Order: sequence, then structure tokens, then C-alpha cells
Amino acid sequence: MRAGRGEVVVPGATVRAALQGLEAACPPLAGLMLPSGRLAPHYLLSIDGCRFVDDLDQPLRPGERLVLLSADAGG
Repeated sequence: MRAGRGEVVVPGATVRAALQGLEAACPPLAGLMLPSGRLAPHYLLSIDGCRFVDDLDQPLRPGERLVLLSADAGG
């Protein structure tokens, strides 16, 4: 658990804003986004565990949860 905790609450109207808040709240997660603005390839991101996200500018609705997984965490 790189973040040091299982859940972090951060504000964000978009996926990108939420990830920026997450990086600020959990410095060990710095580098989630590449300089190109895309999610780093060793991470997968899902909204509410139901659908994967590629577009970091996708709006988030109140109450939606982002699930961040290390792409090497599979089994």
C-alpha cells in the first residue's frame, strides 16, 4: 500500500483534479500522471470499481469513488 492507507478523501471535479489532490495528500504516490498528462502505465484507474478510466478530464459526480490499482497487482 504505497499511499499508507486504504482510502483517501480528496476534492476534485475531474479525475485529473482528484489525482492531483491524491498526489498532494500522499507524497509516495507522486508520479501518477506522466508529463504528457496521461496516467502512468503501471497504474489502472476505475470509477466505483465498475468501469476503467482513460480520460483524466472526465468529470466526477459527487459520491463517485476512484479505485487506483497498481497494474502489477494482478493475480
